[in-house]
Amino acid sequence: MTVRPAPSVNVLGGSLQPCSTDPMTGFFRNGQCDTCAQDQGSHTVCAVMTAEFLAYSKYLGNDLSTPHPEFRFPGLKAGDHWCLCAARFLQAHHEGVAPEVRLSATHQRALDIVPLDLLKLYACDKG
Repeated sequence: MTVRPAPSVNVLGGSLQPCSTDPMTGFFRNGQCDTCAQDQGSHTVCAVMTAEFLAYSKYLGNDLSTPHPEFRFPGLKAGDHWCLCAARFLQAHHEGVAPEVRLSATHQRALDIVPLDLLKLYACDKG
């Protein structure tokens, strides 16, 4: 099966900017929140991690803060940028723990799940 990435366009209609290469993020682990049909979680929201959000994610069973060297995953800390699943971002918003987002690095496919006005509320780059 051939994996075909969706066009690299951000939620503002411009070129998708890198989210993070340290740590390396993204469904394709290319530093961008690129996506494709096989990306069931829609890892499209470039989020700035907070201690509160990391604790929330761990509570829900997705521990993003513990290192896993066997997967070359250093574990995330507050301040790291990460391609977050759009549905998890929306869930975190409803729980009052959503992190800031970088609109320029958030893939337009996030809009299938999260309204642009909501993403703009959390934007750290008002682009």
